[in-house]
Amino acid sequence: MRVPHGLLGIEDLTREEIQEVLDRSRNFQPRDRGKLDLLRGRMVVNLFFEASTRTRTSFEIAAKRLGADTISITAQASSVSKGESLVDTLNTLAAMRPDAIIMRHAASGAPHFLQRYLDTPIINAGDGTHEHPTQALLDARTILDRGAALEGLRVAIIGDIAHSRVARSNVYLLSKFGAQIVLCGPASLLPVELQRIAPGITLTTNMREAICQADVIMMLRVQLERQHEASFPASEYFQFYGLRLEHLELARPNVIVMHPGPINRGREISSEVADSQRSVILSQVENGIAVRMAVLERVLRGVRN
Repeated sequence: MRVPHGLLGIEDLTREEIQEVLDRSRNFQPRDRGKLDLLRGRMVVNLFFEASTRTRTSFEIAAKRLGADTISITAQASSVSKGESLVDTLNTLAAMRPDAIIMRHAASGAPHFLQRYLDTPIINAGDGTHEHPTQALLDARTILDRGAALEGLRVAIIGDIAHSRVARSNVYLLSKFGAQIVLCGPASLLPVELQRIAPGITLTTNMREAICQADVIMMLRVQLERQHEASFPASEYFQFYGLRLEHLELARPNVIVMHPGPINRGREISSEVADSQRSVILSQVENGIAVRMAVLERVLRGVRN
């Protein structure tokens, strides 16, 4: 019998399943609690084929706070650097019988492909330009913490939409809750197919139009490592798509500003905005641990239960 799957993406989750994770994550938000023993005796492998600071560290802390043991492996430190295939690497790890594998990979769909052949649950920590499910969950948790219901929100997602797995996962999640989503960026970085995911999604290349009356402004990093075409010069990009204090006047009075990190100050966001009271960027980082604790508990307590 196959064990329950991990978390591969937001697209296939129901609104109720998402809500369960968001509700449970509230119990794991900082309250001066010590280490929990909910997952004592469980083993989690962090397998990252792309560079990561926030996500990898956040998963490590989340697992340890729940009492699980963790092992972190990067592509450079694995046999992949010696020519071993991805399938062989995952099969080798699975033979060591971890309870879950947290995986980040540059290829879209890599976790989904491997989950078909492995009985070890895989948690997707970002696959190519496809999805980053725990980022969308922690973003939703951060919005809810500011007292705003997801239903009916106007959310402006601005930047490199085409290469952003964060944008895609947030579109899937927010659309399930009936939010109004505006995707904004240069025409070459604004894929029209995202508009077909759900009603209420609009596209624009005009940043001021996107921000007008927004409840949430979600800025995205320009992903130069995924772009094959010539990129905009930093100063030119910031002129048209960089968030500045003057833009906040167009949004709703209680607008919050989000960014998945890492921040490129002076390219997609000004320091004045990033460090302002409207910014919840550090709250996103903090909530990443709570949300990933909820995800790990949900996945691992279905194994050997």
